[in-house]
Amino acid sequence: MKIDELQNGIVFDHVKAGNGMKIYELLNLGNYSGQVALIQNAKSSKMGKKDVLKISCENFDFNLDAVAFIDDTLTVNIIKNGELSEKRELSLPSEITDVVKCKNPRCITNHETVPNTFRLVDKDKKTYRCIYCETKY
Repeated sequence: MKIDELQNGIVFDHVKAGNGMKIYELLNLGNYSGQVALIQNAKSSKMGKKDVLKISCENFDFNLDAVAFIDDTLTVNIIKNGELSEKRELSLPSEITDVVKCKNPRCITNHETVPNTFRLVDKDKKTYRCIYCETKY
């Protein structure tokens, strides 16, 4: 399988196997007009299996907090003029807004037009809670 190298764009590498499609959907890449390559279950000497997501773009404006919420161990490589311009590692965001919906049917977010906001309450267990009803995610 051959995937062309990027001239300008972003590569999400070392994505835990299975999380590539979640990131694809979260970033709404199905409606993105640029080139996107999602490689699932690629062989990895470090991880066994991994996913890789390559996105061709001129301007980098993806919500990395949302990406980190799904997989905070992946590597973000920013490519400019065919060269690695920047490498970033992500960490769990302290707060996320409108990334996931509250599962509590009685929560105000399911009845009013308010943002779905969750705060990180346990970094080790990657636990977030709704700021309105305290439901755990």
